[in-house]
Amino acid sequence: MRKALWWSLQLAVAGIVAWFAWSAIVRDWTEFRSMRISLSLQFGWIAASVLAVLLSYVASVEAWRRVLAGWNQHLAYGRAVQIWLVANLGRYLPGKVWSVAGLMVLAQRAGVAAWAAGASAFAIQAVAIGTAVVLVAAATPGATSPLRLAAAGLASVIMIAILSWGRAMRLLAKVAGKGGSPQIEPLPAAAVAWSSALGVIAWMAHGAAFWLLARGLGLQGDLSLITAAGVFPLGYLLGLLALFAPGGVGVREVVLIGLLAPVLGSGPAVALSIASRILLTVTEVVAPLCVLLFTGMGKEEVSVRP
Repeated sequence: MRKALWWSLQLAVAGIVAWFAWSAIVRDWTEFRSMRISLSLQFGWIAASVLAVLLSYVASVEAWRRVLAGWNQHLAYGRAVQIWLVANLGRYLPGKVWSVAGLMVLAQRAGVAAWAAGASAFAIQAVAIGTAVVLVAAATPGATSPLRLAAAGLASVIMIAILSWGRAMRLLAKVAGKGGSPQIEPLPAAAVAWSSALGVIAWMAHGAAFWLLARGLGLQGDLSLITAAGVFPLGYLLGLLALFAPGGVGVREVVLIGLLAPVLGSGPAVALSIASRILLTVTEVVAPLCVLLFTGMGKEEVSVRP
């Protein structure tokens, strides 16, 4: 009975997510087709852009696994890919908690300790924000307010510091009613370092995908790979922090258009931002469907090593 209810709930959630994602694709495609811009599609560059996006997923999943491994929760890579991609679909639901909540629930069902599943979901978000700030500051230092970047970076550092500080973790455990559990430990610095390095790689892959997509659309301009590596994380970051926008819809495009217009021109900047949204939405929906089709989503135990 419980299994049937669980599958019914999954189907209902999948239907809602599919509706929101499909609505986003239809809206973006309609807007893209309505633009009067001459494009010269080069599918080899577009395919390379898709591969770069998939590479970013590979790095992001491994970054999350490194956090879990820091707490002695060793999840198989294939299982982690399933969980990560499916949970990522929660970005298309209104609110910003669904992808985090999905990561926590699915990780627990895979055998990850409840406290580690919850803490890792917040830790990886902090790593993503912190590494995005570093990359934006390095590649495009004048793209946004230094105060805004500093605030986002500080929030990320505070979250990581709390998870890495033994006293803070014991306090959180006490608040959660787990004060007597010997399993709850601070996150080792090595896990933070590995996860952060992989986070930078993931953002650089996303930036490369953005640059390759511009080439694939045949857009003329002076968009460099370095600029793309800084502009894309900034748009993504501000969209992530916009609590009212599911998946950062609208906010990210406004940021990208504003930063790209001086380089590409207004029309091409709009075309590239919309095309990027379409490409990401399609990959974020198709990738988990393909993974689930070939591997399923069964429950398995995580290995916990001393």
